[in-house]
Amino acid sequence: MVLFKVKMFGDENQTVVDQDVALLRSISEGDRGAFSRFYEQHCKLLFSIAFRILNDQKEAEDVLQEVFLQIWDKAGSYNPALGRPGSWAVTLTRNKAIDHIRAHERRSRLLESASTEILARAPGAATANEAVHGRADPELVSSAVAELPADQRKAIEMAFFSGLTQHEISESLNEPLGTIKARIRRGMLKLRERLEGVL
Repeated sequence: MVLFKVKMFGDENQTVVDQDVALLRSISEGDRGAFSRFYEQHCKLLFSIAFRILNDQKEAEDVLQEVFLQIWDKAGSYNPALGRPGSWAVTLTRNKAIDHIRAHERRSRLLESASTEILARAPGAATANEAVHGRADPELVSSAVAELPADQRKAIEMAFFSGLTQHEISESLNEPLGTIKARIRRGMLKLRERLEGVL
């Protein structure tokens, strides 16, 4: 009797795999219904994997969307001999989440480089304000900072005017580090656009 139950469990797993393979074939032929069914069966697991890697809900949602776009585009290239469809989707998700982390790190390095250039173009700049904005009119700087969305403004004020590190800001605001980095990056880019030609 126990052997029968084990066999049935194995049969059920194989049936699910076979159904997923059939869904991927249909997706490769443009079947939106098959795509919806595949999404419903795998989205929770794939989201949890992305969230575990990124520790940020919005980033995980972005990764999930990109993964399913990739599944839609590449369903025809899936090879059943290389593993189950669910494992294939998990691998796509893990790789895409890691790509997001690497992209954020590259953008952070570019932002730091841009900040250094701003400082270099403002001879003799000594204060935190001058390091970020050069020797622009203080009223113009205040106005530009005030126009930022509240979350970006708060992160930039804490980083550049209070001298806190990104880790300290993350802890202080009880927000993920990636979120803080993204806010500072977006805020700096907006400030640079607003103050371009003044520095």
